[in-house]
Amino acid sequence: MFDADRHGRWADLMDDITALILDDHAAFRRGFARLDDADDPRGQAAVWEPLARHLEIHAEAEEAILYPHLIRRGGPDADDETEDALRDHNKIRDAIAESRRHDTGSDAWWRAVWVARRENSEHLAEEEDEALPDFRGHASDELRAELAVQWLAFYAEHPGGRGLRVTDKDPEKFVEDNS
Repeated sequence: MFDADRHGRWADLMDDITALILDDHAAFRRGFARLDDADDPRGQAAVWEPLARHLEIHAEAEEAILYPHLIRRGGPDADDETEDALRDHNKIRDAIAESRRHDTGSDAWWRAVWVARRENSEHLAEEEDEALPDFRGHASDELRAELAVQWLAFYAEHPGGRGLRVTDKDPEKFVEDNS
């Protein structure tokens, strides 16, 4: 049997939800960089569609798993951080939906993609500087590991977003419902 006291914290051997979220953030940054290099509509669609879907799945996963726990366990700014994150997610979802109304590579498509990119970049910075440190500072290692398992299960249960209803959320109602 593994002796946690002799071998360090058991959570060191487990995934941490905040690390998994940061892995997704890195994937988003790489995806947008790849989009910069895609020079025709076929290549742009090949990069954008999976990236857009990943952005949607990620937002739904955060709203299902991370943010309800941040509201209940975070510091005094947790409600505001959550409301801000949901507003960001809504803007990103709306920009993705707008991109799908236009031909890939068209000026209107690029405008929508750039809105998604800008909103996502701002969201990642805020989340990495505020919400994730707040959560790490107030959640136990065990909870962070437990939520990592839920995160991985969420992605496994919704491959490619299957079965998800991607919708905007009312930030204030979300906080109220999860308090």
